[in-house]
Amino acid sequence: QVQLVESGGGLVQAGGSLRLSCAASGSIFRINVMGWYRQPPGKQRELVASIYSGGATSYTDAVKGRFTISRDNAKNTVYLQMNSLKPEDTAVYYCNVRLSFSTVDHWGQGTQVTVSS
Repeated sequence: QVQLVESGGGLVQAGGSLRLSCAASGSIFRINVMGWYRQPPGKQRELVASIYSGGATSYTDAVKGRFTISRDNAKNTVYLQMNSLKPEDTAVYYCNVRLSFSTVDHWGQGTQVTVSS
């Protein structure tokens, strides 16, 4: 099985920073893309940022200039550096991994990020 373990969530004041980490392990051969989704209370899950095997990154407009996605291939770990946090960033953040030649999503357990005003 593929296991994703997330860490780094918490409670911060507006304007603060957090760094989320997601470590992948288990039955992985080649990772095509790693990404971060978030789900605010009462709303649908949305894609926040993704990073592909070639290094290309993508961000939703709401976080451009504030969030940075990166990876450590040796550790099979993806990070999300979140700066200038806003209350509207409050959500459960989920790590997502897709292996090459697969459309099956593997999800982390979710980590709560709460930004107070």
